[in-house]
Amino acid sequence: MARPRAFDESAALDAAMTRFWEHGYAATSVRDLGDCMGLGAASLYNAFGDKRALFTRCLDRYLDRNMRERIARHEASNPPREAIEAFLAESVERSLADRRGCLLVNTALEIAPHDEEVGEVVAARLGELEAFFRRCILRGQRSGTIARRHPARDLARLFLTTVMGLRVLARARPEPALLRGAVRQALTLLDPPATEIPS
Repeated sequence: MARPRAFDESAALDAAMTRFWEHGYAATSVRDLGDCMGLGAASLYNAFGDKRALFTRCLDRYLDRNMRERIARHEASNPPREAIEAFLAESVERSLADRRGCLLVNTALEIAPHDEEVGEVVAARLGELEAFFRRCILRGQRSGTIARRHPARDLARLFLTTVMGLRVLARARPEPALLRGAVRQALTLLDPPATEIPS
């Protein structure tokens, strides 16, 4: 019978996630991870595998809380257009509140260009966000609350780009008016044409 692990796995993963988020992947050593998680190198490898495997688990943990939960909440409680607006508004507020940035965006900038495996993970996770926007846009286009003049795929990719841009821009210029103005302009692409009033 396997012996139970003598450490709190959830707390250890939170500690590792915070370390990666605050210092980046390259600047975080296995020793750093062991110190913050309260584990020796052998225990860390036995429990989580190598550094990349641990990082991937931390990234998924981050996204469960900071992307997937938000997507599910906004889709369940809002009509399609309002779900997009609420997600973007929340992205602005989170960008302004936490100068560490988004762990997914940080990873896309720091690691993905140089590590094919991590790059594939990042691409898949970004695909989840794009799919959320596309689902909302398609539903809105069917109901008439979102314009049909642009393909849903193109709009979804635009809003994915908007989220990524917001998170990066907020690191250098955390200005509410700047970020909210960018969102406001992007959202105009969803507006159906105004109905002409007969003279």
